[in-house]
Amino acid sequence: MHPLKKYLLVIPSIDIKDGKTVRVVQGIPELNCKEYGNDPVEMAMIWRAENAKMLHVVDFDGALEHSNKNFPIIEKICSSVIIPVEFAGGVRTIEDADILFDMGICRIAINTMALENRALFNKLFEKHGPNKVVISLDIIDDELVTRGRQNKTGINYLSFAKEMAELGIERFVVTDIKRNGVLGGPNISYSLNVAELTKAKVTHSGGVRNKDELIDLQNYLEKGIDSVIVGRALYENRFPCQKIWRIAESGIFN
Repeated sequence: MHPLKKYLLVIPSIDIKDGKTVRVVQGIPELNCKEYGNDPVEMAMIWRAENAKMLHVVDFDGALEHSNKNFPIIEKICSSVIIPVEFAGGVRTIEDADILFDMGICRIAINTMALENRALFNKLFEKHGPNKVVISLDIIDDELVTRGRQNKTGINYLSFAKEMAELGIERFVVTDIKRNGVLGGPNISYSLNVAELTKAKVTHSGGVRNKDELIDLQNYLEKGIDSVIVGRALYENRFPCQKIWRIAESGIFN
């Protein structure tokens, strides 16, 4: 590895529903998927053992019900790994954010609050700033969706991204919901459009299924896409090096 060359940061996703790790397909969590296990904390430890440099944790109970019942699990994830943990899902109040940061979360990705309660979001952003608060753009056919991807807003993703960049947002997490969890290949256009319009950093999410697509994403580093969230492809061992990792883990975790 060239010491001066920048590389795309691959961020494993841990999606949580009812206290369990779930598979998410087009925004819908699916319980009892064998390859995903049931313990989000164990999955966090596995991804760290596989050399993950950061984790992306999504709380679907928080997103759908504004429930904090998974917060003890989130806190245990943060205390179990020595890497940054990003959180998304149901941050509706400044108190929610404060609790998460006190647990050890490094940054939160906000979607619904920014779209539905701008005044409150502005206060949150003023308090914690762009290093801790980023914007999640969940997109279906150019339109933003909120509340766990259940509510269509009628708002174009680029017009909203421009507003947020003007406010001072420095990073967007961009997800094409139709590509989410279906292993259909990534739609780079949404992420690229946001990066080019706002000049902010972009974390791409959705659709990545193999190493060739990761290599392709590497070509967009200079455009501002510096990281990618990967879920199903990692859980289903679609990268060659994971076979070696799984053998090692069988002795550690079983």
